[in-house]
Amino acid sequence: MSISLTPDQERFIQTKLQSGKYRSAEEVIKIALHLLDEYDRAQAQWVEEVRQKIDAAIVASDYTPPVDGETFVNQIIERFQNQAKE
Repeated sequence: MSISLTPDQERFIQTKLQSGKYRSAEEVIKIALHLLDEYDRAQAQWVEEVRQKIDAAIVASDYTPPVDGETFVNQIIERFQNQAKE
């Protein structure tokens, strides 16, 4: 596979090589791809966790009586005030 890099990307790689921490451009790219893979996995895990929380909230809402808007806002304000005191 052949890839083309922008001048900024080439400078970035050269800077990393000049630091002495990396031996080759391939090593820099290999690490960058590894980090991208980790990032993608973490993002997918976060999305799944949020979906599970939303699903749990939907289920809980089926068993929770409705609250009017004013009461809801007052409860949130009270929570923030209590946390600020801690």
